[in-house]
Amino acid sequence: MLGYVIRRLLTAIPTLFLIVTIAFFLIRIAPGGPFNQERGLNPMVKANLERLYRLDEPLWRQYLHYLGDLLQGNLGPSYNLPDFTVADLFRVGLPVSMELGSMALIFALVAGGALGIVAALYQNKAGDYAVVALATAGSTVPNFVVAPLYQLVFALTLNLVPVAGWGGGSFANKIGPVLTLALPQLAVVARLMRGSMIEALRSHHVRTARALGLSDTTVVLKHALRGAVLPIVSYAGPAAASLLTGSIIVESIFAIPGIGRYFIEAALNRDYTLVMGTVVVIAVFIILFNLLVDLLYAALDPRVRYD
Repeated sequence: MLGYVIRRLLTAIPTLFLIVTIAFFLIRIAPGGPFNQERGLNPMVKANLERLYRLDEPLWRQYLHYLGDLLQGNLGPSYNLPDFTVADLFRVGLPVSMELGSMALIFALVAGGALGIVAALYQNKAGDYAVVALATAGSTVPNFVVAPLYQLVFALTLNLVPVAGWGGGSFANKIGPVLTLALPQLAVVARLMRGSMIEALRSHHVRTARALGLSDTTVVLKHALRGAVLPIVSYAGPAAASLLTGSIIVESIFAIPGIGRYFIEAALNRDYTLVMGTVVVIAVFIILFNLLVDLLYAALDPRVRYD
């Protein structure tokens, strides 16, 4: 198993290199630059800034400089927030995004998994139809619709929660962002669990367990769930990476100081280093979580071996 982990980490290096390369050149294809403003800077000031950040050098040389800094763990300075480096911004924003994302992921996995099991046990009945309807609504209604509706109803009309803001990490401020982030994931998890649980309940070993007189609870939790949860584990890897690194739309609507909001501001202002830093962090999370998913597969399914 250790050899497999080492091989996966080694193969992740060219993948990360390719992602960084593509992102580096794509963002520079877009028109404009970090020091292009509506009124425009003094040409001498702009030239000095570009010289300071090496933007006056050929693109290939800028690329080599960035790779060299990245290999040393240096994500560079922020062009539009000159008092901070990209690492400084992530040091503040990433824990916030990870806290929101982890809460949303746990809620989506637990609630979605439970709803999927209920739908499978009551297939083609009222409970099943209700879960399918909820999952369809959750997967079709976008975040930028759910978030304002939540603010309008629960914050502005009922005055139960704050409209937006982090509030020092208070629970009331987290409810809206967590629910908004979790709803699409909950819908997908519920549908995946429903389908896989129906298939698991029809498998031979589950029928044998029922024939032996085991209770429905034991059959579902001890025999059917272990096989049914595998598609959920596969989906949870990229979903976790996406949630833990923040949601651009949700953090912007709720004014959450996470890296998602930094990313959209950086993209609008052509803050190259901040955009690249966000891409690198998300790519690393995706690679690590996909590796974790493969290891969980081996732990849950005895047929899977990586020796």
